[in-house]
Amino acid sequence: MIRFVGAGPGDPELITVKGRRLLEQADVVVYAGSLVPAAVLGWTRDGCELHDSAAMTLDDQVRVMTAAHATGKAVVRLHTGDPSLYGAIGEQMRALDALGIGYEVVPGVSSFVAAAAALPAELTAPGVSQTVIVTRRPGRTPVPDGQDLAG
Repeated sequence: MIRFVGAGPGDPELITVKGRRLLEQADVVVYAGSLVPAAVLGWTRDGCELHDSAAMTLDDQVRVMTAAHATGKAVVRLHTGDPSLYGAIGEQMRALDALGIGYEVVPGVSSFVAAAAALPAELTAPGVSQTVIVTRRPGRTPVPDGQDLAG
């Protein structure tokens, strides 16, 4: 099984207990380049293979993960924040589905939640706001048609 793990918003103390445990047990970690703090990678054991995904294509990432999985190694795909939010895990999961390889998604603390805690501020408040919209400006990744916010 391959684990998609959220590393949290940058503060190593905000990774989940499960996420840290999986990193400590991993034989192979594919991580999100300069976005994952060195302290988090420091939890891996001696001999753990570390692969910076910054220069890797999707095919490269899948190849590294599946080759390690095929030899019985514990594999972690480490994302910043929460893997399900701007983590592009869907394409990775579809590739694993096509190969019949199981996976688990371990959530992480997203930066928008950590920012609210740091302020400190509520994201919702009874009688004031019951909705949180998570979006971003177009850049390297375009915003799909019909999902832009009008001023």
